[in-house]
Amino acid sequence: MDLNGWLAAALASNADWAKTFGPYQAHPALAVDDDRFAAAFEVFTERLKDNYPFFHPRYAGQMLKPPHPAAVVGYLTAMLINPNNHALDGGPATAEMEREAVQQLATMFGYDTHLGHLTTSGTIANLEALFVARELHPGKGVAYSTEAHYTHGRMCGVLGVEGHPVPVDDLGRIDLDALESLLRTGTVGTVVLTAGTTGLGAVEPIHEAPALRERYGVRIHVDAAYGGFFTLLAGAEGPEGLPEEPWRAIAEADSIVVDPHKHGLQPYGCGAVLFRDPSVGRFYLHDSPYTYFTSEELHLGEISLECSRAGAAAAALWLTFQLIPPTREGLGQSLAAGRRAALRWAELIEASEHVELYQAPELDIVSYFPVTEAGTLSQIDASSARILREGMSDDDPVFVSTLRLGADRLTALHPKLVRDADGARILRSVLMKPESESYVDQLHARLERLARG
Repeated sequence: MDLNGWLAAALASNADWAKTFGPYQAHPALAVDDDRFAAAFEVFTERLKDNYPFFHPRYAGQMLKPPHPAAVVGYLTAMLINPNNHALDGGPATAEMEREAVQQLATMFGYDTHLGHLTTSGTIANLEALFVARELHPGKGVAYSTEAHYTHGRMCGVLGVEGHPVPVDDLGRIDLDALESLLRTGTVGTVVLTAGTTGLGAVEPIHEAPALRERYGVRIHVDAAYGGFFTLLAGAEGPEGLPEEPWRAIAEADSIVVDPHKHGLQPYGCGAVLFRDPSVGRFYLHDSPYTYFTSEELHLGEISLECSRAGAAAAALWLTFQLIPPTREGLGQSLAAGRRAALRWAELIEASEHVELYQAPELDIVSYFPVTEAGTLSQIDASSARILREGMSDDDPVFVSTLRLGADRLTALHPKLVRDADGARILRSVLMKPESESYVDQLHARLERLARG
């Protein structure tokens, strides 16, 4: 895509539309001449250079990458109008785009019926799912694994419900025996299962959830904020293919959260929450004397805890999905590249004398640690911190991240390690850019040099 050309087209389209309403005089209070703007813009762009190169495959740290050019053009074009998707009064066109894009998400997960909308983040999307869960199971708590995103514990506090962290197995997935022991107490109304934990990318046993719901009457919420789009690879042929069972079972969950601003190629913030039963919309009911007046149709603000929401976010997602739909042949190709990159790097690490694989990647997160002379947790921790620091400051930089794990977790998978501390930081890389597939050998070579010290 010629981004410069399409951004110019966005400006021209907006100007042509604005002309249809006739001329008016701009107020001088907001006038800024180009010389003043140039000075401010120079400072602004210089300050923006204090960033990591999220666009480049040498950045393999956190879940960060630039949006697709189609999303940039879609967002800017709609932002010039600045619609608010709270009500049809504020964004009729982008509200319809939001419904259509959310329908595509619901179809991707296998929902036959749904109620859903976009949010500013996965945090808010999870808040909404747990809010509905609280209304359906008043007085009951929420269970989630200790590896689930910390938002669940925080949102339980916001909602005034008890959160129950459940231990995980050696691979970082919720321990079903521990969960069932908790469910027998009758104190839990909702179970959160994670489709791709943010630390290790572990996929919890979602296919076991229907049996738990049948036995204990709990509500099942799937937090797929990070991993949700990997459902496109369930049952796929080739090394990138994923086991079907947990992904197909998402269609039976009561609610789902997914973040298009992660693997969906969107700018921050674009999350989404979906409910399988549309009747839960009754919990959002409210009245507003100055909105909802242009249409008898459902306004998105009537099924959302948030009020003002950027219509530009819906426009960006809709336009992107027109070109790269959430299908295996569309967006799935990008995820497949990241998945293959993770598997390739795991192979390189397993053949290395200087770094060791912590556990096999399930999605596109690779976890590993430097081999040290004594193999103590304190040495691994110090060496991981050094590699992180030196990698970022080198003339040939590489950007990774660290993950702190307890001694029990580390030695369960690697019993040869010496426990001289209560835990250690290991290294973690997220390969969510498809360009990582052709760059991963360079990443590995760079990490090996750093590990050698």
